[in-house]
Amino acid sequence: MSELRHRRGEGDENDKAETAGESDQVDVDSEEEKVLEEKYVDELAKNLPQGTDKTPEILDSALSGLSSRWRNWVIRGIFTWLMIGAFCLLIYGGPLALMITVLCVQVKCFEEIINIGYAVYRVHGLPWFRSLSWYFLLTSNYFFYGENLIDYFGVVINRTDYLHFLVTYHRFISFSLYCVGFVWFVLSLVKRYYMRQFSLFAWTHVALLIVVTQSYLIIQNIFEGLIWFIVPVSMIICNDVMAYVFGFFFGKTPLIKLSPKKTWEGFIGGGVSTVIFGLVLSYLMSQYPYLVCPIEYSESLGRMTMECEPSTLFRLHEYTPPQFLQPLMKIFGRETITMYPFMIHSLALSIFSSVIGPFGGFFASGFKRAFKIKDFGDVIPGHGGIMDRFDCQFLMATFVNVYITSFIRTATPQKLLQQVYNLKPEQQLQLFYALKESLENRNILNMVP
Repeated sequence: MSELRHRRGEGDENDKAETAGESDQVDVDSEEEKVLEEKYVDELAKNLPQGTDKTPEILDSALSGLSSRWRNWVIRGIFTWLMIGAFCLLIYGGPLALMITVLCVQVKCFEEIINIGYAVYRVHGLPWFRSLSWYFLLTSNYFFYGENLIDYFGVVINRTDYLHFLVTYHRFISFSLYCVGFVWFVLSLVKRYYMRQFSLFAWTHVALLIVVTQSYLIIQNIFEGLIWFIVPVSMIICNDVMAYVFGFFFGKTPLIKLSPKKTWEGFIGGGVSTVIFGLVLSYLMSQYPYLVCPIEYSESLGRMTMECEPSTLFRLHEYTPPQFLQPLMKIFGRETITMYPFMIHSLALSIFSSVIGPFGGFFASGFKRAFKIKDFGDVIPGHGGIMDRFDCQFLMATFVNVYITSFIRTATPQKLLQQVYNLKPEQQLQLFYALKESLENRNILNMVP
């Protein structure tokens, strides 16, 4: 027994020695990792393209006499108006042009985020990171855009034999594609860089969550009616522009440490401007059926249509203001206010875009500061990358989609039919007889001539 205890004691001491040796090795590895991390961040800051200070040669020579502050003001102003003009052209191009643009913006934003991670790939020689990231982007888009097609084109797709299989097993196919990428990732693991590779795996999935999921929600918002896309996007643009203008001329009080140039004056000025702008824009756009009608597939026409009888949201109503506003109404000689109900909803959207929306930009600022970079890219002179301009838009798109689902959307015969067509034939018959029996019992079917 004593010999056994002695051997056990030796074993415990050996285990402790091995554990101590492993912990020493971990400390050494962690120190090495810290050194590599610092080198990586410094190299990243030097190598990634930065667009805020990038200017076309013609503009650079024309503005050479201005101070850097006013030079940046002019450049940002020029390219802001160019982007607003491009946005108006896309609206004129219709829903398809907007959807294609959303897809292109999504890909570019994903590329800018992944390029930061790819800098790690180049430093450490990690295998397959970039290929895997783009593969996961493709599979995610296949899943999300497939869901959209099924929701809005289910009637057509189910009548096409070779597409019926893809519709029926869409989610299974999507999951299978994801599993291929998952296995690919596991097989690409390198012993020395496990932690780094798993970090980059998480990096890719966070990028997919931020970019792909939001673009999917934007597409859904467009299908609810162009007004649900144009108004929120315009509000973010207005808030961004006016916050910059108020901050440039009147800004003195810092707002948040993550973004030192942001001021309370800009934040408040941009917020008030956005609320006023949102109400005016909503009033003007609510008058046009092309902008307010949902996009649906018409079986009779055999195509997508945006023709409808505008809902009550987009019909003028008279409202009696609260008691505390009555004295103000008497000044204008009115007792009621005539407005579109959508304007009340736009007020909620404008408040969100003014108060919560900027935090999407603060989040992006914190992300860039972590890697000592100024911009995500250099596509837009004076502004940076595409992600620099759409950081707030993605957050806004999620809110709009949640708002529509919670307070606006109701079931329509068209959408219910699309779900019915996905059922098996015997289930469709069961539903038909149950509905027929219910209508007969309530004497609704007998009322039809």
